[in-house]
Amino acid sequence: MPRTAPLKPEQVPADSKATLDAFSKNLGFTPNMLAAFAQSPIAFNAWAAFRSSLNKALDMKTREAISLIVSEVNGCNYCLAVHTYAANLAKLPADEIILARKGRSSDPKRDAAVQFARKVIEARGQVNDADMKAVRDAGYTDANVMEVVALVAMFSLTNFFNNVFDPEKDYPPVPPAGSI
Repeated sequence: MPRTAPLKPEQVPADSKATLDAFSKNLGFTPNMLAAFAQSPIAFNAWAAFRSSLNKALDMKTREAISLIVSEVNGCNYCLAVHTYAANLAKLPADEIILARKGRSSDPKRDAAVQFARKVIEARGQVNDADMKAVRDAGYTDANVMEVVALVAMFSLTNFFNNVFDPEKDYPPVPPAGSI
């Protein structure tokens, strides 16, 4: 049950309005999560700036695969639905979406990034030298590894937001992890 209400357009704080309007225009609707998050212009705009910068990191399929494993580990059903939808838009095949939720990919380079992201979130950043070697050996630079860590943090932020506030779902639901 939602723990906060999404704002109606007339309730959106002035300092959140431009950011929310941009998302709504881009998506074609206003997701409940964003309409709720807009209550705090400070948190909402900080997240939006972080997200905008990270949209330039890696490639879209890898970003979405990382979002799926992070959301799976964090147990965020809202984000799993959102990012499954986005992964479909990124033309990530259904079997790749399932693999990503399990922390894998059939693409060797993407697999290294997704496995590393899983280790970062599960170990709260306490990865070992072998983990670093594996992601570097797959062709990722230290800058790319930093981007993976930043993506894990950014996706975790929305996972935590949605797990705390439980906005009403407005994307098609996805099956639970145990059934994939």
